[in-house]
Amino acid sequence: MKLATILLASVAIAGTLIQTVRADEWDKKTIITFSGPVEIPGRVLSPGTYVFKLADSSSDRHIVQVFDKDQKTLYGNILAIPDWRNHPADKTVITFEERAAGSPEAVKAWFYPGDNFGQMFVYPKTRAIQLAQANDHPVPSMPDTAVTQSAEAAPQPLTEPEVKRMTEIPLKAATPQAEEMEITEVFARTEVLPATGSTLPLFAAVGLACLAGACTLRLRSDY
Repeated sequence: MKLATILLASVAIAGTLIQTVRADEWDKKTIITFSGPVEIPGRVLSPGTYVFKLADSSSDRHIVQVFDKDQKTLYGNILAIPDWRNHPADKTVITFEERAAGSPEAVKAWFYPGDNFGQMFVYPKTRAIQLAQANDHPVPSMPDTAVTQSAEAAPQPLTEPEVKRMTEIPLKAATPQAEEMEITEVFARTEVLPATGSTLPLFAAVGLACLAGACTLRLRSDY
């Protein structure tokens, strides 16, 4: 199986059990418990309870912050790109990449309860190529030097200049052939929605437009 999808607490895959608690809508704060080691870009998390949430920035909604359960230690500011599910789940969904035997599962994407759109994690180039080869599909990548592995105690909120710096990091798609492609050639093109400043897959916006058109036709047919 190339992709393991975990739905809430009662499902165990390859020794990893996840427990989640739904929280804030704005930052998508979610409390997640892993029963086994789990890899995120730049580090491996030990078994335990963590907080996943979006950075508090109105200019970019694709930076995921991973904290300890008390939010006193920051384990990573993770760049992500939009991901999409046709059918939203009413519980947190974490998907994992296939990995070498004996290695921790690598988080592929995180979906907040009720959301079609989620966050697909971007991995350092070297690791992204390894994951792409193990899964036989492209993986979002960034320069190896763009990731730091040190945990930060008493973390401060990300400033807009820091957010800007992160969003300027060049992103690519690492392939199983150890090559890099333009990320827009591989993953769904995104559009910025003016009302929220957030990015969503273009086909989602088109779907909403079609739905609105269908409602209009229905209203007209009733007269």
